[in-house]
Amino acid sequence: MQGESGEVMRPLHRPPEWSNDLAYVVGLITTDGCLYSDGRHIEFTSKDFEQVQLLKELLGLKNRIAQKSSGYWTANLYWRIQFGDVALYRWLVDIGLSPHKSKSLGPLSIPDEYFFGFLRGHLDGDGTIRNFADPVYRNAQRLYVVFYSASRAHLEWLQQTTERLAEIHGFIENGKRAHRLTYAKTESLTLLRRIYPNIDVPCLKRKRDLAEPFL
Repeated sequence: MQGESGEVMRPLHRPPEWSNDLAYVVGLITTDGCLYSDGRHIEFTSKDFEQVQLLKELLGLKNRIAQKSSGYWTANLYWRIQFGDVALYRWLVDIGLSPHKSKSLGPLSIPDEYFFGFLRGHLDGDGTIRNFADPVYRNAQRLYVVFYSASRAHLEWLQQTTERLAEIHGFIENGKRAHRLTYAKTESLTLLRRIYPNIDVPCLKRKRDLAEPFL
């Protein structure tokens, strides 16, 4: 069903149902998405065209992907898609998202069975996989998986949920603009194998390529 301007709309009485793909989309919107204050429109922005195209496909959108500049530098171009979907918008609010969410974001209502799909989207949106030669031990590799957020409360929820489901703890460090939740090598190995259970799950290829040697 489409609304005005070709927007994809679900009937208000039929909100989304949880799936692994939808959990991944929620992770992307949590990190790089924006809920407008009109109660209807959602925007997703990424420097990776592949990422925006994937979200578009997973949601079955027909909307156009456009470019936007960041700040005063037109060289810093990002890809964006904007769409209207009242039912999805209200559902996202029900699970804990909101307009102007960056610093007020807290726990989200993610079912345990879909949590690591959500976390994969979170990693693709605002996370990093770091792998480099160990400066101390020859032929060894350092590995870190890091999640960023302007809200420490949100990272604390991520940490607590991951500890409950995967028995790994990580550590949180405060930053001026964003806090970070970091997992070192042994815990990163456990985490990456939960985030990437098979080769077919939706993900950003360049990040999965970093994880591939450890899966």
